[in-house]
Amino acid sequence: MDTILISGGNGFLGKYFVSFWNKKGLNVHSLGRGKSNNIVCNLADNFPNLKEKYKYAIHCSGKAHIVPKTQDEADLFEKVNYVGTKNFLKGLNCLEELPKAIILVSSVSVYGLDKGDFIKESAPLLANDPYGKSKILAEEYFLNWVKNKDVNATIIRLPLIVGANAPGNLHAMINGIKSGKYANLCGGKAKKSMVLAKDIAEFSPILFKNSGIYNLTDGNHPSFKELSATISKKYSKKKVLNLVKPIALSIALFGDLFEKISRKEFPINLRKFSKMTKNLTFDDSKARDIGWKPQNILNFEDW
Repeated sequence: MDTILISGGNGFLGKYFVSFWNKKGLNVHSLGRGKSNNIVCNLADNFPNLKEKYKYAIHCSGKAHIVPKTQDEADLFEKVNYVGTKNFLKGLNCLEELPKAIILVSSVSVYGLDKGDFIKESAPLLANDPYGKSKILAEEYFLNWVKNKDVNATIIRLPLIVGANAPGNLHAMINGIKSGKYANLCGGKAKKSMVLAKDIAEFSPILFKNSGIYNLTDGNHPSFKELSATISKKYSKKKVLNLVKPIALSIALFGDLFEKISRKEFPINLRKFSKMTKNLTFDDSKARDIGWKPQNILNFEDW
């Protein structure tokens, strides 16, 4: 039986990869810090002692979903995302035979953009935030490592990932709608690229056969208005409140002042105002050329 190695297999996206490849009949080895993993290793600190023969490998572990408030928190992105990638590949180097194909899970954050429409993989990598920079470093190291190796190497750049019990901003949005404390800003017209975790996992067999860098999106790029309406309907909630620009901007300005004084997070600040009022979408036509056929996020039912 062929074996696949998946780092971060107990994480949000990693669980989808593990479930998919288990159903495909492969022997799945999950690598991570928790004792429930087949291989217990904190990649931020050490490289794994790998002994099996792996047909495929997916490096899915990483750190995201927070805005660092201290330098230590900012430095942790580089340690987990960049150093962790180096240690994952160092572990593979110790094997007698490398996997036939490897997928590195990255992020559209590498582009460093807060607005734009249908951004392609060829766009420059301009990220200057700790998370985005750590992902750029990880990609660069991966691409240099794979040179002159007989390995199919693929990088997937992902936007907001949707799935059951999704973490981060989507989790906060769903909870806000359920509790009646969420509001769209400026009509909720801004569109954002998103993608289903299940679709990503199910596309991995094709990705293993096609080296390269791919943006993956649902192709629909829902607006905040469309997304909030879908989630509200799911939980039988009333229509989501909309804050017109003068009111929304005033609250965001107050939020920044509140955070500066109290050092506590406020529901709306200028950073969130900017994100929620600007389009940020990515072009996935390169992936579609090799068979990417994602589901529309708005048809997802398990919010």
